[in-house]
Amino acid sequence: MNMSDKKFVPVMITPFNVKAKVDFDVVSNLVDFYLAAGVKGFFANCLSSEMYSITEDERLELTAYIVKYVNGRVPVVATGSFGLTIEDKAEFTKKIYATGIDAVILITGHFANIEDSDETLLYNFNKFLSLTENIPLGMYECPAPYKRILSAPVFKTLLQTGRFVYHKDTSIIQDQVKAKLEIVQELNIPTFEFYDAHTPNASFSVRNGAKGMSSISGNFYPEVLVWMVNNAANPAMKEQVDWLQQQLIEVDPLIHIAYPMSAKYFLSKRGLPIRTISRAHALELTPEQKQTLDKVHESFLMWCQTLDISTVDIAEIIRPKVPLDSPI
Repeated sequence: MNMSDKKFVPVMITPFNVKAKVDFDVVSNLVDFYLAAGVKGFFANCLSSEMYSITEDERLELTAYIVKYVNGRVPVVATGSFGLTIEDKAEFTKKIYATGIDAVILITGHFANIEDSDETLLYNFNKFLSLTENIPLGMYECPAPYKRILSAPVFKTLLQTGRFVYHKDTSIIQDQVKAKLEIVQELNIPTFEFYDAHTPNASFSVRNGAKGMSSISGNFYPEVLVWMVNNAANPAMKEQVDWLQQQLIEVDPLIHIAYPMSAKYFLSKRGLPIRTISRAHALELTPEQKQTLDKVHESFLMWCQTLDISTVDIAEIIRPKVPLDSPI
């Protein structure tokens, strides 16, 4: 993974057809949309992808399709730590790595129960590492099954194994984020990339050495997050960055409501042919929720106009394509 520039990496949503099956045509549209917005990687098969609501075969099929469609243009990572036992998790990790992804992401909450100590967590991680040869790995403090935030010492211990190239942080508290970023700078591992998942931390994290962001806001307005990571550490752009950061902070709680349905509604409003169908969120959006998202959309257009951010031409994205067969 190239360390030369900052990156926004979206946590991909999964479009479904009217039968609640993965809609691969719209997956292609989404990939093209993200790339046109300037993203420099993809996190497939993640919580935003509704990974807990799709089958093992669907996880593999969806990931393989994305890898094939992206075709090496940017790196792709995906979650692999599924299964009841450490051995099960290692086996699925091998399967999903075989789809061609660049690294397999491990959910920290999959390696210890909520009441377990850090010693148990590290024991299980080390056992897993012994079963997965040299597969490149990442860590993700996913909110489900529960959010297991890594302390700075545990984070450092895992990095020192030499197996990790990726971390998606959900600490939220800036002091905790900074402590981990200081470890990243101390160890200076050329292949390692640190991403913050919390949009309100965007400018702070990038200014303190994060590789970039990987937040759900990129499923609404990726162009804005790309602009943010590209400009956050530029002193000449501090005033504009600080203004945009405050704008993003104000709307961030609103886009989390009924997510990922909220993102699908927002993207459909932008013109993408994505249905507001979700396996993770069974209820329809209320009129009030839609009105709130409509106002966020107005804010998005205002940010782009104010900062001269180019928005993706959706008509170009959804033009007729040569079909790509599903690999499985």
